[in-house]
Amino acid sequence: MLGTLLLLLVLAKPVCLSPAGAVSQRAEALKRLLEVFGMEDPPPTPAHFKQPPQYMVDLFNTVANADGVTKNPDILEGNTVRSFLDKTRSEKMRFLFVLSSVAKNEKILTAELHLFRLWPRATDGPRRHHFCQVSVYQVLEKSEPDAPGGKKLLAARLVSLQGSGWEVFAITQAVRDWTEDESSNQGLLVTVQSLGGSPLDPPPLQFASSRDHHESKKPMLVLFTDDGRRGASLPVAGFPGGSHTPWHGPLGAAIPLPLTGPRSTRSLDRLQPCQRHPLSVDFEEIGWSGWVISPRGYNAYHCKGSCPFPLGENMRPTNHATVQSIINALKLSEGVSSPCCVPDKLYSINLLYFDDDENVVLKQYDDMVAGSCGCH
Repeated sequence: MLGTLLLLLVLAKPVCLSPAGAVSQRAEALKRLLEVFGMEDPPPTPAHFKQPPQYMVDLFNTVANADGVTKNPDILEGNTVRSFLDKTRSEKMRFLFVLSSVAKNEKILTAELHLFRLWPRATDGPRRHHFCQVSVYQVLEKSEPDAPGGKKLLAARLVSLQGSGWEVFAITQAVRDWTEDESSNQGLLVTVQSLGGSPLDPPPLQFASSRDHHESKKPMLVLFTDDGRRGASLPVAGFPGGSHTPWHGPLGAAIPLPLTGPRSTRSLDRLQPCQRHPLSVDFEEIGWSGWVISPRGYNAYHCKGSCPFPLGENMRPTNHATVQSIINALKLSEGVSSPCCVPDKLYSINLLYFDDDENVVLKQYDDMVAGSCGCH
């Protein structure tokens, strides 16, 4: 997967081509780069400025550093987190989340309803209770949710009548039902009752609505999913080594990397020992800054240099590379080249972005940054 990012070298420094050829090559390179990120087409830039939910921004900062590189691979459940805002814009505590952007191959691991609890209303006298019961129901009958059989209880608990803040309710099974049968998604209903179970009117506790409150407090559905995409295990085959031969990427097409710079410079590169070098990926440069929220770019790094005999421990050789180096040096077999300088440790990165429906998505991509290089 990291090898595909070397296409950015094609984007940044094209070989001598006609204008039409350069445009075609750039389009092909961007298409293949999108496929690395699991997309066929780039999501459109939101028509108006949109502030991403603070929860998603905080989650990104917890999972990744400023460059998007994963801090700890065990923090995130699955490899995708999707957020959806309520579409009803209703005063009542009815919520509807449109899940059409969830791919069929995504496995729903956890689904959470996030509601922002407002400061309680002032009362004329002392409160009888300091808690109330909040229940979340899956609506089964769109027109009559309060009729018998019109709703199904998903979660219920006591909530304090003091202070304000986010309340999170697990509703995983309901969301799994909706993704299997989109027509079954009739939304959610939230009720507030006394400790004895009787309705309270007006309710002493209210949640922010999608119509009357700031974007940062709007009801939100958060899905933790896994799309099954996983990186290749190391050692990684297929990365260009000491020569500029075509690299056969995961899509199977040979993509020759351009030879840039004077021949003497390239010869000097081959004399340098195998080591890691910077490889900047700038999302603004390639036209993705409109829909990518974070990071603005990152350093993918790449491996370059020679693996001469004898291979020292600093070159992190495998046993196979050591044997190959010896056979090559002693000319014991024809056609055996010296080992190649390739990544021997790869890190994942995280992308926070707007999808086609302007929902904010956090996605983790394996094998995107060369952590170290070795002779293989």
